[in-house]
Amino acid sequence: MHSNAQPSDKLYNPKNNRVPCASSLCQAVSTGQNHNCDTPTDQCDYEVQYADLGSSLGVLLADYFPLRLTNSSLLQPRIAFGCGYDQKYLGPHSPPDTAGILGLGRGKASILSQLRTLGITKNVVGHCFSRVEGGFLFFGDRLLPPSGITWTPMLRGSSDTLYSSGPAELLFGGKPTGIRALKLIFDSGSSYTYFNAQVYKSILNLVRKDLSGKPLKDAPEEKALPVCWKTAKPIKSIFDVKSFFKPLTINFTNAKNVKLQLAPEDYLILTKDGNVCLGILNGGEQGLENFNVIGDIFMQDRVVVYDNERQQIGWFSANCNRLPNVDREYNEGFSQPYAAYFGILEEHCPATYASKKTNLFTKK
Repeated sequence: MHSNAQPSDKLYNPKNNRVPCASSLCQAVSTGQNHNCDTPTDQCDYEVQYADLGSSLGVLLADYFPLRLTNSSLLQPRIAFGCGYDQKYLGPHSPPDTAGILGLGRGKASILSQLRTLGITKNVVGHCFSRVEGGFLFFGDRLLPPSGITWTPMLRGSSDTLYSSGPAELLFGGKPTGIRALKLIFDSGSSYTYFNAQVYKSILNLVRKDLSGKPLKDAPEEKALPVCWKTAKPIKSIFDVKSFFKPLTINFTNAKNVKLQLAPEDYLILTKDGNVCLGILNGGEQGLENFNVIGDIFMQDRVVVYDNERQQIGWFSANCNRLPNVDREYNEGFSQPYAAYFGILEEHCPATYASKKTNLFTKK
């Protein structure tokens, strides 16, 4: 069974602003023989499949997006985006409901690449996901502190659209696990973290072995995630049980002292029924094969930076509940960015706007 993701408020109404099939942006989302134009002015149909088994089918459009820059000026660049009329999810564990997906990858069609091509920002994007609620996103490097960022190089692999890093080894409770040479993909579009079947099994065995004799029992009745535990009374906070779990550490072995430290609250979730679940999933069951995907759960209360200018990924701890005050913290001129409704999201995107399927590509 699949579910259709439906935005919770007003939907977008196309207004004769289709990206033509012959454009370079359409070619960027259409690979190889799948890019066929009967005439150059045809609409650009797309079909996206994501690694978490979600998909979107729709038409590529372009419209003006208001952006407030750090010097307080307002720009409204014309940016291409996908107007999806058929969203599906085929995985066994549905992600949280979303109104859409923002493409932040390294591909030519991502909003980041388009802003870079337009000369508006550097090819840098960062985000900060709060453990409590909310967070912020930024383009360019003006929000980066002068020091204190941990950096690891990006891997240059077969796909230029992936934010890949490694090799890395995994530590549990500060001790080596024997898991080495991991190649990792940082993916803000994945709510959870996915390891290949062998690594997942090893991690699960380590966690379960360490829980032996502790007042946590398996909770097979909990359906939120595959592996969950319960106590005699509903758990009110992760911090009430975090002492029963050891920290995980991802140690990047291609650089000195580059570690991603993960406390128990960075890989566990609390359910509405008061159970605690492992936020690490078996990628083999998701069709990810040997890929290892670092998802949002590992990125909480950290600014994570994807610096395509220097081909590196960085992170540092932060309070993601509020926007940073750069005037005070970083000693630079900055006006607080803000979100505003400019009336561009109106009515709906009709399912009859496009009829043919074309290509597959991933956001990774």
